[in-house]
Amino acid sequence: MPNPVRWFQWILACAGMEQDEFIRIFLKSRYGVYRMSGQARQLDADLSFTGHDFEAVRTTLHATAGITLDADKRDLVYARLARRLRALRMTAFSDYMVLVNSPRGAEERVHFINALTTNLTAFFREPHHFDFLAGRLLPEVLRRHAADRPVRIWSAGCSTGEEPYSIAMVAQEVLASAAGLAPEILATDLDSSVIASARQGRYARERIAGLSAQRSRKWFRPLPGSGGGTVEVKHELRKTVTFRQLNLMHDWPVQGPFELIFCRNVVIYFDRPTRQRLLERFADCLCDGGYLFLGRSEVMYDPAGRFEPVGPAVYRKPG
Repeated sequence: MPNPVRWFQWILACAGMEQDEFIRIFLKSRYGVYRMSGQARQLDADLSFTGHDFEAVRTTLHATAGITLDADKRDLVYARLARRLRALRMTAFSDYMVLVNSPRGAEERVHFINALTTNLTAFFREPHHFDFLAGRLLPEVLRRHAADRPVRIWSAGCSTGEEPYSIAMVAQEVLASAAGLAPEILATDLDSSVIASARQGRYARERIAGLSAQRSRKWFRPLPGSGGGTVEVKHELRKTVTFRQLNLMHDWPVQGPFELIFCRNVVIYFDRPTRQRLLERFADCLCDGGYLFLGRSEVMYDPAGRFEPVGPAVYRKPG
């Protein structure tokens, strides 16, 4: 019989939330009030959170990160930011938002963004993209690419690193036959905490359970002292990926052109004008004939005709 605790933890991971957050939202939606204990009921009363405060959170998140927060996310916002208020010994969201938007709130704005961004990811998520990468795109790059420069790829919104490391595995395997041709992967994310985690390249062993035994042996090793419960990306793969914190709404201190850009399950959080500006900037960073990958649930908004569709959520810059 499956372990119910493990199943519960798996559901939380898939939803991108922690246990206290899940319980709060579930009980709120099911009962309208907390009915578990006096301590649980107190959660709604100990921090002042008005409709005006929620709108201030939505406005600030959009202004700083370009993310559009739906009106039905009030409970999620409370659950994720309440920990920051308690850490700062604050009792009102209005005071917290004053801090976040003040000149002295630069450090707290990082915590604010980290708390509200979702970092759901997995190795080889949306596997058809990696099949397309291995079977068509990288062989095409091999045919037209000069052997004296690296194949440049950008993973924008890389979360804890599973996506760029998956790209690196495929690139290393396909390009291995091309002497002197190596991948150079830039991986960026808004959340500074996930960048720090990705840079370490350490994962619970169950995170690589879906990989083939050959890939697991080739690219990962057990982390010493972990009792086999944690694996580490081998240096040979890790050295091909450079991780940086980057807000896509700000200036990009990155140099193109890139052959491939992955920006999957990121633009879904932006409104249409923001999405259009971002996609145009990606087009400017791609070489002629370069490719952009979006998430399968994301819609390309390209009135300027900078891209042409070539596969499920895969777009090519003509040239």
